[in-house]
Amino acid sequence: MSTQPFLPFALPEIGEEEIQEVVNCLRSGWLTTGPKTRQFETDFEAMLNAAGGGVASGNKPVQAIAVNSATAGLHLALEAIGIGQGDEVIVPTHTFTATAEVVRYLGADPVFVDVLPGSLNIDPALVRAVITAKTKAIIPVHFAGLAADMSAIVAIAQEHGLKIVEDAAHALPCVVDSVAVGNLQTDAAVFSFYANKTITTGEGGMVVSRNPEIIKRCKTMRLHGINRDVFDRFTSKAPSWYYEVVAPGFKYNLTDLASAMGIHQLKKAELFRAKRQAIVDQYNSAFENLPVVLPQGAAAHGLHSWHLYVLRLSDQCPLTRDQFVEALYAQGIGCSVHYIPLHLQPYWRDTYQLKTENFPVSQKAYERMVSIPLYSKMTQTEIDRVINTVQSILA
Repeated sequence: MSTQPFLPFALPEIGEEEIQEVVNCLRSGWLTTGPKTRQFETDFEAMLNAAGGGVASGNKPVQAIAVNSATAGLHLALEAIGIGQGDEVIVPTHTFTATAEVVRYLGADPVFVDVLPGSLNIDPALVRAVITAKTKAIIPVHFAGLAADMSAIVAIAQEHGLKIVEDAAHALPCVVDSVAVGNLQTDAAVFSFYANKTITTGEGGMVVSRNPEIIKRCKTMRLHGINRDVFDRFTSKAPSWYYEVVAPGFKYNLTDLASAMGIHQLKKAELFRAKRQAIVDQYNSAFENLPVVLPQGAAAHGLHSWHLYVLRLSDQCPLTRDQFVEALYAQGIGCSVHYIPLHLQPYWRDTYQLKTENFPVSQKAYERMVSIPLYSKMTQTEIDRVINTVQSILA
């Protein structure tokens, strides 16, 4: 066993700016959804509208709604586009369960498909193969921070009259074909600010869309189906106690305490990405001659957010994935597996009679993959330690 301190798989990078903003929020007396959340949403909109594919490209401006998790955001977006009982929504098997569970929240059925062997993103050819009269939407996942083949997915959706809600939990900032994720020709995209994501508010997410009706519906359903924001009602100088419940909504609003962090994390999003890219460059160079498959980088005119660095043991590797994980932990290196595919999870497997042989790419990747530490505040000593440990185990 290692005598060195344990090196965790992920750690957030929190500065004095975030801390002071949270303190200011506490002293203001406004803790729930209010002025900080409004600013966070406005800043997020400005970032995307200034990015590739934004308003400078002649597109409608993106609008943003802050929520308490990306799961909540996906649920709101699907509800807003009209997904309901008996509908089908196509999702990749190689994702976290939230991508599929939100479909069930609405009484619809997820239809699972395999992924591409390089990117581990949803396979457009398989999407096309499972479309039926019940199919209403596609949820592509930008796995690890690499954008899915969105030109193909958008073309399929347009051909069949389907909606697209992007699971962009890993994808900030991310670019495909010179267009930032969040600005693509889709109905909505949903980002995550969970503690280990590329920027964090502890828990939280953001729904973005160019469709004002989707944003309006998400805003209403975010807080109990009430037709007025609590912030508007409690800050108006005129009597403003009256409100109406127009739908059976949810409790999905983001607090100002969380948004206070997000305001400053957002300003650092590209700096954090550049730091992760520099670590990835070192990893790629160090591991290229080992018995592993390196993660796929972004194509020309693209940008990988590098939320995760996923190694896959090659057929020539003498170790199993589990042996590799055990060896890393014995040396005090944290790691994870992204993901245990949904076709292996008891609820999804049994409910939809999913067979391993129908998902060969995801299954093989799962059996051989390990996510190793990758976060912006890693020191060079920590990076070298990960590199030396992986090399010593696999060389």
